[in-house]
Formats: sequence, C-alpha cells, structure tokens
Amino acid sequence: METDSPTNSVLPRVGLVYDDRMCQHSTPDREYHPENPYRIKAIWTKLKSAGIPQRCVVMKAKEAEDRYIALVHKQKHIDLIRNVSSSAFDSKRKKIASKLNSIYLNEGSSEAAYLAAGAVIEVSEKVAKGELDSAVAIVRPPGHHAEPGEAMGFCLFNNVAIAASFLLNERPELGIHKILIVDWDVHHGNGTQKMFWEDPRVLFFSVHRFDNGTFYPSGDDGSYSMTGEGLGAGYNINVPWEHGRCGDADYFAVWEHVLIPVAKTFNPDMILISGGFDAAVGDPLGGCCITPYGYSVMMKKLMEFAQGRIVMALEGGYNLDSLSNSVLACVKTLLEDKPIVSSSKAYPFESTWRVIQAVRKRLSTFWPTLADELPKNLFLTTNKMSPIELISSSDSDVENNESEARAAVNAVEVVQDVAASLSVLKIDGDNNNNSKDQMVDGSASWRSVLSKIDIWYGSFGSNMWKPRFLCYIEGGQVEGMQSPCSGSVDRSPPKEIMWKTVPHRLFFGRSRTRTWGAGGVAFLHPESDSRDRAYMCLYKITLEQFNDVLVQENRRKPGDDLLFNLTDLDSVMKNKSMNLEALKEDWYSNVVCLGTEGDLPILTMTCPLSDIELYRSGKLRINGPSKEYMNVLVKGLVEGRQLSEEEAIAYINEGFTRPLSS
Repeated sequence: METDSPTNSVLPRVGLVYDDRMCQHSTPDREYHPENPYRIKAIWTKLKSAGIPQRCVVMKAKEAEDRYIALVHKQKHIDLIRNVSSSAFDSKRKKIASKLNSIYLNEGSSEAAYLAAGAVIEVSEKVAKGELDSAVAIVRPPGHHAEPGEAMGFCLFNNVAIAASFLLNERPELGIHKILIVDWDVHHGNGTQKMFWEDPRVLFFSVHRFDNGTFYPSGDDGSYSMTGEGLGAGYNINVPWEHGRCGDADYFAVWEHVLIPVAKTFNPDMILISGGFDAAVGDPLGGCCITPYGYSVMMKKLMEFAQGRIVMALEGGYNLDSLSNSVLACVKTLLEDKPIVSSSKAYPFESTWRVIQAVRKRLSTFWPTLADELPKNLFLTTNKMSPIELISSSDSDVENNESEARAAVNAVEVVQDVAASLSVLKIDGDNNNNSKDQMVDGSASWRSVLSKIDIWYGSFGSNMWKPRFLCYIEGGQVEGMQSPCSGSVDRSPPKEIMWKTVPHRLFFGRSRTRTWGAGGVAFLHPESDSRDRAYMCLYKITLEQFNDVLVQENRRKPGDDLLFNLTDLDSVMKNKSMNLEALKEDWYSNVVCLGTEGDLPILTMTCPLSDIELYRSGKLRINGPSKEYMNVLVKGLVEGRQLSEEEAIAYINEGFTRPLSS
C-alpha cells in the first residue's frame, strides 16, 4: 500500500519501506538481544519526527517468493525458514536455533524473514524501472551473514543478495547488468561474498573490522586477500580494519583511495548498500566511531554513480540513537537536503593507510587504477593513536582491541605503562616523627598493615552473588564465567555479610568482557540521588583484600601493586570519592565511600564521573548484560532475599533501558 508521493517532479523520488510485522521476530523468552524490534521502531519514529515519510513514497512490505529466494539459497534452508515458525516446530525451534551461529527463532521469524527479503526485492525493482530514484528498506532480520545453506549472525535470508540476483537473473530487461554492493556494516558480509564469489556482474565491497580474523564472523573470509575466483576474480574487495575506533576519516580515506576509483572503472548500473550502522559512534557491538555526517558523506559519494540508483537495506546497528540518527542522515542525503556541517578534524589511523596500501597492491592487477603509489604527504596527516590491547579477567574486562571511546574522544595517548608507586602510609601509633608518617617499603610491609584494617566492600554487580565474589578472594570461577580469577593473597572468607540499599543509580555499560562475553556490565552512578535506589551486598573484608579486589576488577593480576592505601582511605572518607591515578584508563578507577556501617567505611568501585557524560552523549555505550551475567545478578538478589526473580529481572532491565538523567 502506497501513500501519495511528492508531486514536484524536481524533487527526488525516494522510496521508504517499513512494516510493523517484522517486529514479530523476537527472542522466544523475551530475553534481551541487541537485534530486537525496537531497532526499526526507533528508526521509523526518528524519520516521522523529522517529517521524512511525507516526502517519500512509503510502502508496506510484501513477502518474497520462494523461487526468488532460491536464486541464492539452498532449498533445504528455504524450507526450514518457511516452516520454522509453525506450530509443528514449537517443541524443537529453540534446539534448531541453538545449533546455528548467533540465531534465535520464534513464531514471527518466518514472516519477518520473508517480508524483509520481499521488501528489498520490491524497492530494488522499482528503482530499476525508474519508478523511484532511490530507496531505503527498513527491514529486519538483517541478511548479509546468511549463507546459501545456513542462517547465522542474526540473519535468516540474505536480503541484498536475493534482490541483486533477482534483478540480474529475473529482470534482465530492466537493463541492470552490473551491480555494486557496498557493505559498510562493521562485520564482514561473509554470506554475500560467497553468493557472488565467481560472478563478475557483482562488485562486492566490504569494509569491516577484522582484527586479524578474530572479529565476528571470524576466520579468513574477510581478509583483503579474498578477491574472488574464476570470472569473479577481482570483483570481491575486502577492506579489513586491524582494530576498532575507526571513524569518519578512516572511511573517507577508503572511499577516496579504493572504492571510488574502482567504481569509476566498474561503472555500475545500480548500487545496493548493505546498510549496517554498527560502525556508528556508541554502538555496543562495533567499537567504531562513524558519525551521521560520515554516513551522509559516504552516501553522497555513491550517488555520483549509477545515475543515483541506490537501494539501502538495513543490516546491523544496535545503539538506537546512533542507528536512527545515521539512517535519517542517509535518507536526507538521498532527498538531496543540505549536507550536514561537521567541524571534525580527525585523521585516519596509521593502520588505515597500511590496510589501504595492502588492498590496493592486492587488487592492482585487476584494477590498474589502484596501481599508482599513494602520495607521501597523505601519511603526514595521521592519527598517531595505536589500537588498544587490554587483557583482564573481571567485570571490567574489555574485548581485545576494542575501542576505548573516552580515549578516542579526547584524542590522548592511551594504554600507558602506569606503575602504581608505593605511597606514604599513615599508621596509627605514637606521635614521634618516625612512626607518624613512615614509608612502607615492600609488599609484605604494606600487606601486614592493611590486613589489620576492616572495611565493608559494597557490591552492586555480579559480586552480589557470594560464590561469584569468593572467586576474587579464593580464586577460580563459577558457571557462566569464561575465565577464572586469581584470587586474593589473603584467602580468608568475609567476616560478615549484609545487604543495604543506597540512593544511587545502577546502570549497565560497555559492550563485552572476557569474563562474561558480549554484553554490558554493572556500574553505579558516583553521585547520589534520592530518587534512585540500588541494592548492595556488603562484605566485611580487610583493606588488603579490598586492594586485591580492586586490582582484579581493573584487569590486573594481584601481586605487589598497592593501589589504595591509608592516605587514600582517609581522603575518600572525607571527599566521598577518589579517582585513582594508577587506574585512570580503567573502568572501575573511582573508589566511592557510601557512608559507614558500625563505624566501618562502606567502599565500592565504579566509573569516574567524567564517564557519565560520555554515556549520556552516546560516546560510551549503555548496553544490556549477557544472559550469563544476568543469571548471576538475579541469583545474587534472589538468594540474598532482596527480590523475587521477576522483580530482580525488572530491576536489572531498568538499568539499561532507562536513560541516564541529566
């Protein structure tokens, strides 16, 4: 069903397809998942608030026919997706999904998959016919990971590949004989690559995080050495980033020095964009930093080809704000609105030039336009920051080579070799100068002193569950943890345990930890607010043990590092919080005093206040916890007799669904 399109023939005719029925595809047990119905709802809401639908040709989706899907998918796979949502599969649907890579299935999955594929086919045909100048398909589930015989990576059918094959093989009379597929999703389009591996009619271009083959979907498929075979040799172009944090400048450099030169030679009749927006600023899975301005520029550059015949189909993108703002920027660009103005002066990473040179060299035999050496002065305008490698084993762990947004935003040197120097320990005793302010010279000395001082450690995350907290004291791991803890030097159990609520906000941030895998982890807002309430399990331990917990929470191995001494304790009790210089680049660098209990201070550790502003702006990511992490949180609250299971889940969900207030 179509709405009235603009009558002014001067204006571009941009198609827009959206259908609520694709929201029926969701997790079967209503568990949190980044690929959820709110993604397309958020985009549609943003477009409506900007008055975009009134300026476009708006369409509902139509289900794809099996014969068109069969152009790229095997019949067995088609049969599975067609029938998996029927009642006959009720008892085995979850088991089928568990055998696939990053897939969930429910009663609405079949219809959503057919609608997504059908929507991209329909708008592609309309653009090819000239009924539309360009189009955007707001569809889900996404498609570029789906391979000929298997669903994977949140994708059931490969929507873009189906549409490309439809135009080339079913509608040759429309004159679309060469198609450029641009995949700017942060993940490699492995499925699309395989479907056109030997087909010179399709130039497949994918720019993605690769991280030496460790970033999803992993393996060598996303390497720049994968250039196609047979007649398709040279028609498969991969630009594999070595790390996260790549942003506008990096993508502009690739457009200028790889994609645009090849596109000029290839001269496509039409462009299909696998429009993933998980490389956008603040995305919980991507770790890159493209702005809406960046996407608008990339789109504008592509509009110079194929007479502007472009269809963009949604792929990934899991931060609702950056996702919806980026799609809006792309639609406005297709509508030929005035370009977004940006004041960014960022430069590409050194590794970006290294990747570009490798890609050009590999492809120069197929595309002579890439054979020329790049001008030397290009390398003078370079972001000198190098990729970050963080190694840890606690809730604060970060995925190897993942972006540290705070460092990227501030453009400062990161991952410095910070040695925690031994500070002066003030020890109670007589008032003579020798004992009042004495230097403790070795680990045995400071441990001996701190082992005699008790404090309450207040836990608000996974440590609320006692077996999990004991991993930090005794070492080892519990179910769901992907790596063990080394434990404290003093392995004595807590002397006492109690529960307390505090007027602080619990929230979940970051995207991945080595301990729990993909998903956010718990943080406590450093400042109190009477409107908020957070549950805390208090453990009476020694200051020595607290120091070892602090070490492990901040991805270090307990040893002789003294991070928090008596002087620090005195300071944090007076000032309520203290950012530790030795941990300034870590996630839990802020020690907060929440008052006292029985004359003993209650200490916890969380993010610095400066991170709160980054979370509010989207430069750091609010993100729901993994299933394993969620289970431990619920166990802590339920076994601690604070909440029922249902109440605990609701409390945790609020931590990543309610925005941080100003």
